[in-house]
Amino acid sequence: MNDFAAAVPLAGLLGIEIVAAEAEEVRGTLPWRADLCTSGGILHGGALMAFADTLGGVCAFLHLPEGASTATVESKTNFFRPVGAGTVTGVARPLHVGRSFIVVQTDLTGEGERRVAQVTQTQAVITRRAE
Repeated sequence: MNDFAAAVPLAGLLGIEIVAAEAEEVRGTLPWRADLCTSGGILHGGALMAFADTLGGVCAFLHLPEGASTATVESKTNFFRPVGAGTVTGVARPLHVGRSFIVVQTDLTGEGERRVAQVTQTQAVITRRAE
């Protein structure tokens, strides 16, 4: 499973673990660490966004035609509560799978299954042009 995370060096630096990866649902975890925090020991929003982007990218990848790749072209994040300890769990699911774009929603929850953030992103489907 973590071959996906290994393909994204930032995922390894952040400590992201992919625990399940199916086309209709990708699950992962991001542990709280002091070096990923902003002031007051709160997990940085950028770390949460990178976590969601990683899960969303894996979800999009699992829907790509052979030989295609993907890249995030848009991402919208709503933060609902801070994370000051524990592990954040993420679940990414496709909302739309098209020929040019894939839209993924990733829900992030903290301890007690409390929603931390919701991220909706658009991933481009990149195909090589015939030469």
